[in-house]
Amino acid sequence: MLRVARSLCHFQRAENIMSDLKSIELLARAERVIPGGVNSPVRAFRSVGGKPVFVTRAEGAYVVGADGAKYTDYVGSWGPMILGHAHPAVVSAIAEAAKNGTSYGAPTELEIRYAEKIIELYPSIEVMRAVSSGTEACMSAIRVARGFTGREAIVKFAGCYHGHADFLLVKAGSGALTYGVPDSSGVPAATAKDTITLAYNDVPALEALFRARGSEIAAVIVEPVVGNMGVVPPVPGFLEAIVRLCSSHGAVSIFDEVMTGSRVARGGMQERVGIRPDMTCLGKVIGGGMPLAAFGGRRAMMEKVAPLGPVYQAGTLSGNPVAVSAALAQLDRLDAKLYGKLESLGARLEKGLAHSANKHGIDACVQRVGSMITLFFTKGPVRSFTDAVKSDTARFGRWHRGMIARGQYWPPSQYEAAFVSAAHTEADVDATIAAADDALA
Repeated sequence: MLRVARSLCHFQRAENIMSDLKSIELLARAERVIPGGVNSPVRAFRSVGGKPVFVTRAEGAYVVGADGAKYTDYVGSWGPMILGHAHPAVVSAIAEAAKNGTSYGAPTELEIRYAEKIIELYPSIEVMRAVSSGTEACMSAIRVARGFTGREAIVKFAGCYHGHADFLLVKAGSGALTYGVPDSSGVPAATAKDTITLAYNDVPALEALFRARGSEIAAVIVEPVVGNMGVVPPVPGFLEAIVRLCSSHGAVSIFDEVMTGSRVARGGMQERVGIRPDMTCLGKVIGGGMPLAAFGGRRAMMEKVAPLGPVYQAGTLSGNPVAVSAALAQLDRLDAKLYGKLESLGARLEKGLAHSANKHGIDACVQRVGSMITLFFTKGPVRSFTDAVKSDTARFGRWHRGMIARGQYWPPSQYEAAFVSAAHTEADVDATIAAADDALA
């Protein structure tokens, strides 16, 4: 079976090398009218020394490039496609909603149903508001925390990415880490002066900070599993310490579950570990693949939001009826059986990648939580930003180019999570392991 998988990989590699020509042509055209030819930096493939695949369509576990080459997809639109691409129920919900109009700028019953569903899945959320992106969710939650506490300082962790709001682009992960500019140009020093950055998983440092400046801290925001410097899970006691210290010092604990929300469990990482933060930011999976996100938390905090309170937040397309319809169709299909399948497939991929790296004597480690996974080209374990940046990014780039040539669409950055979907099969995963082994060789 492995021999067959390898022969398929070699066939796909030849096909995909030929198919690069159309994408190269499209990139040259895009670069004339879009910065770097892309609308989000990591899509440019520059950190892996390659050229982006321009996608024309997607279905199930696969995306199809501009020249018709088919790739097994582990990007999943950077996380939302937990059911796979173009799931019939989601597509049908979008089509039906669009027949009634694509945007109203007025309240709808759909928004109520959506909020009720989110609150059902996340018991820590008593009241929520819909927005259009994870960036909006995080910046709005922090604004609420500052308005609620009357304080200005916020704490984040190096390598965690919470969107591109000015005050959060301080030692950020995701594309900022990929391109080596975690402190973005264009961010005024005064804007970032109240952002305190600590090492992820460092409980003593967090405790020391609260002893010294606890009365100044409005909020601590954290990715409960980091996905934006690669998959980095919390060490035992780290998340508990955040919630405990915030509670004892009158600060607000914020879990940024834009990536982990309904991905690692129906109720996110907070369900998986049994912790309830004060506020939660959501996106990706809970948006059904549409531009939809949310933030919410305790009622007393959310009642500070306009029109009830002085914290202003607004959005023309927030709670868009087409987006909400897609989200409801997806959320209704997330059950125990689905998460069991994702766990099984994720474990199979993890074991295969780790075996291949070990077999070829490569310094690498595989880290996974549920259906989120990263192959780090460093010995590991990776527990912090400092550990992550020890990765051999040049080697990762060579491996990534080899994966693309073998029909495997893996995230084009050492510092991004890959995602398994319910549309993947054991055969898909086995073929990916064979391709990865071939590329590692």
